[in-house]
Amino acid sequence: MRRFAKVFVLVNLALAASTAFAQHNFSDPGFWTTPTIQSYGKMHMLPNAAYKPEKDATYKIVFSLTKGSKTPADVNPSLDHVARTVNLYVASGVPVSHLKFVAIAYGEATSLALSDEAYRAKFGSANPNLPLIASLRKAGVDVAVCGQAVAEHQFTYADVDKSVTTALSGLTTITTLEHEGYDLMPM
Repeated sequence: MRRFAKVFVLVNLALAASTAFAQHNFSDPGFWTTPTIQSYGKMHMLPNAAYKPEKDATYKIVFSLTKGSKTPADVNPSLDHVARTVNLYVASGVPVSHLKFVAIAYGEATSLALSDEAYRAKFGSANPNLPLIASLRKAGVDVAVCGQAVAEHQFTYADVDKSVTTALSGLTTITTLEHEGYDLMPM
């Protein structure tokens, strides 16, 4: 009898959990939002979630962007996660002026920094990352590219879009910013 009671309780808990999960319609308009970086970095706000950022704190993060896009027509997923991070912090009540974010691209992510002209010459289409970079810049995010990676990938420095900062290297950018109190977020 005890065993039956345990099974009964477990089945009811599983049903309750699946019913609660089923109540979310992930395709409903408004479930996913992009409150600050419009059209990028979609997020779903959880009002009762744990580990929310403090509203009056300043957050210093350096994002290490090393992954490329699946196809040249896709926005870089790591860059999109930077947008999600901005959206999450601002939606949690942190003013955008309290976000000190730097995103440094290198490795397979290097090409996200190319101008439309250079990107089109290399991949045959406009750079899909530039509108997102412009939105991140408006929110105060410095998007940078490793100067060593630009050379390693045989791009010229003139190929780098004017909206992107050319850094000495990803290595020195990360260590310099960590020395200045930034937290590293690898992507």
